[in-house]
Amino acid sequence: MTSRLPTVFIPHGGGPFPFMEWRPSDMWAELTAYLKHLPQDVGQAPKALLIVSAHWEENDFTVQTKPSPGLLYDYYGFPENTYRLNWPAPGAPDVAARVIDLAKASGITIREDNSRDYDHGVFIPMLLAFPDAGIPTAQLSLKKNLSPADHIALGKALAPLRDEGVLIIGSGMSFHSIPGLMGRVQGVGEAAQAFDDWLQAAVGDSPEALTHWASAPGARVSHPREEHLIPLMVVAGAADGDGGRMTYHQDSLGQTGIALSAFQYG
Repeated sequence: MTSRLPTVFIPHGGGPFPFMEWRPSDMWAELTAYLKHLPQDVGQAPKALLIVSAHWEENDFTVQTKPSPGLLYDYYGFPENTYRLNWPAPGAPDVAARVIDLAKASGITIREDNSRDYDHGVFIPMLLAFPDAGIPTAQLSLKKNLSPADHIALGKALAPLRDEGVLIIGSGMSFHSIPGLMGRVQGVGEAAQAFDDWLQAAVGDSPEALTHWASAPGARVSHPREEHLIPLMVVAGAADGDGGRMTYHQDSLGQTGIALSAFQYG
């Protein structure tokens, strides 16, 4: 019998980070190790994955219904080998249909897309976590308004999936500022640590605590635009009362001084 699965928010790194021949040798090493260990953190083998990626936005929530998705190499200027990566996981149209039913039952408008392929917010971290690509996977979009409340509400509607063997994953970054990562923002390390401290406390509180993220210390330095944080709202909503905790953290990403974290509920 399947017990209730947790929900997780993972950082997916920068582009095809673990597969770049010229990458800094240690910048993403800790994140790579965390993602490889994700199945052990989850504790049981999921029947299917539902992944909310920061790299897909639509006017309304949209779920992928394609039976056999390919890969969308939605990154630019990286080594040639990163455009030959393969993660041939089967789609999960049955999970997508369940997502649609649950969302509609809660009065949430949701659409379907039968041509969408997996973007790099899905296949890059999953190449590390589930490299055999044997688990049926459906991708779920963000809503373009990036409303925390809307995304928490969708997560709450989807919570029953956790009792049906579906692992809900939010794929984004707890810090996401390209100028910050490139050292172009003064005091970025201090701001990132202050925001990460706030985020850890908020995850341990109710999902609604996250709706105030923009007024947190270091918030707009850490997220000039919040699309990489919003998948956490879906994950928190789906927690359904389960407590949240940090499951991965590093105080300094490479030489940047930037903090990065992952979180799990349940």
